[in-house]
Amino acid sequence: MEYTYAYFEKSARYVREKLNFQPEIGIILGSSLGPFAAQVENPVVIPYEEIPHFLRSTVATHAGKLICGTIGGKGVVCMSGRFHSYEGYDFPQLTAPIRLFKLLGCRAVILTNAAGGVNLDYKPGDIMIINDQIMFSGCSPMRGPNIPEFGPRFFDVQKMYSPRLRAIARQCAEGSGLTFHEGCYFFMQGPQFETPAEIRAIRTLGGDAVGMSTVTEALTAAHCGLPCLGFSVITNMAAGILDQPLTDEEVNEVGHLVADNFSAYLKKVLARI
Repeated sequence: MEYTYAYFEKSARYVREKLNFQPEIGIILGSSLGPFAAQVENPVVIPYEEIPHFLRSTVATHAGKLICGTIGGKGVVCMSGRFHSYEGYDFPQLTAPIRLFKLLGCRAVILTNAAGGVNLDYKPGDIMIINDQIMFSGCSPMRGPNIPEFGPRFFDVQKMYSPRLRAIARQCAEGSGLTFHEGCYFFMQGPQFETPAEIRAIRTLGGDAVGMSTVTEALTAAHCGLPCLGFSVITNMAAGILDQPLTDEEVNEVGHLVADNFSAYLKKVLARI
């Protein structure tokens, strides 16, 4: 499949025709964080399968819907359910959500995920504001012919996670009832959880949390020139830290426990952006 500007514009045109406003902020919700979408006012709900050239979410806990409306006085387009390479998608395919946001007129993106805690100072239920990422597996989502309408062939990622937006996130943390850290997200392709040896290596290399998403979205945002703010909800301690098996049930359970407080916090952040 050749991914061209026209290919992605077809998706955007379909969504644009459903809306009577231009979204300002694009949001991607991670595992168990879907309840945030319930706060969208006057929602326009578009199932992914209706959008031309868009991907399909195959994870059971992801709703697979685009929810557009307002939150905190901001026009938003919110993805309830995201896409992962472990679902069988090539990395260039995973540019679709952020390129859709760009074509809809968004001026910033917020990415959330559920992640395993690698930093021993973290605990389940904590929130990590992402300040950087490490991605050694997989290829760049920008692999293949460049689409200059989105961005240049070679692009800078030193401030991929916007310092300005991270400052807003820190300021809004007070009174949230949540414990915050700022750290580095380490990408692993999955779908298997990591081995204890991999987690020891990740910690040595500077990773504070580990997960199977987000990095392609952040790279695409950087290519498109969109400021990005990222959050990891620490839903479990990574392999080998605690003497217990890792399960997606634990991830979902902790995600649900923090969902209300995190949703209220995220609404506060949105109002400040």
